[in-house]
Amino acid sequence: MSLNQELKGPRVLPYLTPRLVALMVFFAAAVLVVGCKSAPAPMSEAPAASASASDAGAAATSADDMTATEAAIAGLNDAPAAEAPAQTAQLLRPDAPMSYTVKRGDTLWDISAVFLKDPWFWPEIWQINPQVENPHLIYPGDVLSLAVGAGGDAHVFISQYSGARLTPRLRSESIDGPIEAIPFSAISAFLAKPGILSKDQALKAPHILAFRDHHMIGGTGHEIYVQNLKAPLNQRFTVMHVGQPIYDPESRDVLGYEANYVATAVVDNPGDVSKAMLTEGAREALEGDRLIAQEGEVPLTFQPHAPRSTVDGQIIAVADGAEQIGQYQIVMVNRGSRQGLDPGVVLAVDQRGELVEDRYGKMPWTKDPFGKTVRLPYERAGTMIIFKVFDRMSYGLVIGARGPMQVADRVYNP
Repeated sequence: MSLNQELKGPRVLPYLTPRLVALMVFFAAAVLVVGCKSAPAPMSEAPAASASASDAGAAATSADDMTATEAAIAGLNDAPAAEAPAQTAQLLRPDAPMSYTVKRGDTLWDISAVFLKDPWFWPEIWQINPQVENPHLIYPGDVLSLAVGAGGDAHVFISQYSGARLTPRLRSESIDGPIEAIPFSAISAFLAKPGILSKDQALKAPHILAFRDHHMIGGTGHEIYVQNLKAPLNQRFTVMHVGQPIYDPESRDVLGYEANYVATAVVDNPGDVSKAMLTEGAREALEGDRLIAQEGEVPLTFQPHAPRSTVDGQIIAVADGAEQIGQYQIVMVNRGSRQGLDPGVVLAVDQRGELVEDRYGKMPWTKDPFGKTVRLPYERAGTMIIFKVFDRMSYGLVIGARGPMQVADRVYNP
């Protein structure tokens, strides 16, 4: 053995032995891990898998045996949870009371304004009581209470009923009827003396055929002859003088006519050609003037509600011929039942923007003498409620005014 062999031999063994030991330990650990992964599942888990399979089979079998009703109920149970109700508390006024006692003279619109920022949202929070014969009616003396749920859902309901809802009993004083949706006094004069007539009203109404004693005009105390006036003795009619036609600004069709009050006619002798007496004359009566039946009270117990379809129309006439329209004035709009309107529909009114000249568009340093004409945008001016509907036009009452309104202003869904 050389000197080099003597020196290398003892050095190799000390390094080689630890490496071999480490390699053997690593190999043994690897074998152990692979063996654990490839081992079969314990016997205790087998029954669980078997039970799961049997449950699936039983479920399939029971589904086949279900009736239609049972299947529907199971589907409802499995269906995802319904969406949370809309938060209506945001519609409430900050100072809305927790309860309110209905008073004589109140209207549904007035009461709605007590609780809501916008009264036409009343149907959104009104919770009816199905045990009441007509739950939509509200009577003086009823106590309305406000409740707000944890989810932000607000409701107004009748918490205490007045004596008007009790079973009938003998009593000497009169019973108050249900409150009106809008003040009847605001439209009663219009119903007696319309001021504007629909096309159908003007064409179908009976007219003065002639005056007795060959008069050319008539006044209070004069007798008139009317053809096709089917009315009993002493029935009263309003005599109207038909004026200028009212056109639809879109189609240019005649929708109605301006009308001026002339007198009241009382039937004196019914027949094929009836005779009537003129009373309460305001101006001279002429041949051809129309007789309009004086209507009874229009039912005003309807609920204010939003239109059921999209409405985009215009104010085309004002009952009293005023240029500026304010609260409790009656207007005619060029939308009717054909467009989905019905009594109780609430519409917003926007004031039509003015026409102005833009004289600084081309010359920023000076005025342009030939500036371009620009129409300013519409501005919210008020709210109206429809109370009488015809085919293509309707009568509405302005119940809220933020600013002056006029003919040609826009009416649309609030």
